Amino acid sequence: MTFSPSSLAQSWPAPSNPRPVVTFGAGSIVGDAHYPAYRKSGVPIAGLYDPDRAKAEKLAAAWGVKAFASVAEAAAVENAIFDLATPPDRHAKVLAALPDGSAALIQKPMGADLAGATEILKICRQKKLVAAVNFQLRFAPMMLALKDAIAKGWLGEVVDFDALLALDTPWHLWEFLLKAQRVEIALHSIHYLDLIRQLLGDPQGVHAKTLGHPSHTVAQTRTSAILDYGDRLRCNLSINHDHKFGRKYQACEFRICGTEGAAYLKLGVNLDYPRGEPDILEIYPKGGDGWVNVPLSGTWFPDGFVGRMANLQRFVAGEDAELVSSVEDSWSTMALVEAAYQSSAAPATPIAERP
Repeated sequence: MTFSPSSLAQSWPAPSNPRPVVTFGAGSIVGDAHYPAYRKSGVPIAGLYDPDRAKAEKLAAAWGVKAFASVAEAAAVENAIFDLATPPDRHAKVLAALPDGSAALIQKPMGADLAGATEILKICRQKKLVAAVNFQLRFAPMMLALKDAIAKGWLGEVVDFDALLALDTPWHLWEFLLKAQRVEIALHSIHYLDLIRQLLGDPQGVHAKTLGHPSHTVAQTRTSAILDYGDRLRCNLSINHDHKFGRKYQACEFRICGTEGAAYLKLGVNLDYPRGEPDILEIYPKGGDGWVNVPLSGTWFPDGFVGRMANLQRFVAGEDAELVSSVEDSWSTMALVEAAYQSSAAPATPIAERP
């Protein structure tokens, strides 16, 4: 069989009759990704709420939607999908205010820590919420295509997964995290850990070290992590958000190697965020003799958000059998994040002294 890049799935089917979306939060991610995605895909936007009234009205005016005056008013919209673009320590309070049986999309992370994730899980269970976490990297065209290529056997058995980031991330765009105790893994690399769980399954454990940088006060911006998948599969992440020395040697890329093929991906949005660069997916397929470029039909931002919302909409309507990144599954991603922080806080194996 000859490898055909065009045969790989890159998009999620659209819902037949999308429900209106009500957003909680008016941060930059809403204007940069959520609303561009919803407008692109034809999902109606009912309006938004943010406790900062001026901020809410400014964003609402920019998109021609309503700025609700309270959480209660926003939660009263009937037949809505509730889109939580709130800081992690605010998720539980908003979820508790939603009508029982509602559908909700929760911005990652699922709480500030594993205890917060557990509280959110309990609220969703008690209120019978149909809830998913916004791990939209799973729905980026390049990642859907990668998952399809792996499923179709074009890489053979995956035995190596490397994530390499060396870039200059504008943390100032997210004011709430400037004082957060957990940043890099909880708010950024969580995307990669979640994707890895989807592609490779749950690891046996993790070795990690995450730390800040002398040039600023953000809690952590650099991480090294090894996920333990036993004796056949190696998985490594090297993350540095403080490479502020020009674009030439910056990188944001994955290398996935199998027993019979391999894949290379560039995650363009993180390079010069939020404008970004084009994503790249190339595959060296089983039986091939070189790298093949996979023309992509979109980018992580906003197309990953399109697919993420589409799956929730379709699941609520009975058009999809599986809710991807449900709160039940996302709790396990939070458990992996928690284990990484625990590993980072634990002392390293000491080196023997010379006798």
